[in-house]
Amino acid sequence: MYPDPRVERFINDNFIPARFHVKTHPEAMGRFHVDWTPTILILDSEGSERHRIEGFLPNDDFLAQLHLGLAHAAFTAGKFEQAAERFDKIVQDFPGTDAAPEGQYWAGVSRYKATGNGDALKATADAFKQRYGDTTWGKKASIWG
Repeated sequence: MYPDPRVERFINDNFIPARFHVKTHPEAMGRFHVDWTPTILILDSEGSERHRIEGFLPNDDFLAQLHLGLAHAAFTAGKFEQAAERFDKIVQDFPGTDAAPEGQYWAGVSRYKATGNGDALKATADAFKQRYGDTTWGKKASIWG
């Protein structure tokens, strides 16, 4: 399905993949408001969308986005510690991708949600001063500093 074995393995280990063709399954395209292909949707067990990837991406960027989807699903399920670990993994394993600053932001939010301790947000704002500070995510976190 995917030429990079890392991508194939990650998908098979973490998701139940389903493929719909835009011309033969227009009802699925309409249900999920798919306007462009490829569109990858990460859904939770209830069928609610938790993350969307539109268009082609290089392998590392695509893997980082898949990790974001898993992390967002954990966050939405209230599994904040697990979400923080997953968001941290994006920053650690895919630091040069667009997903890394988003991961850094949501890791801090996840820690705050898990503990209720505002120090988690301050630590995140401080981390943005060292890395990704000029990104949209860094600007969002700047109020926590």
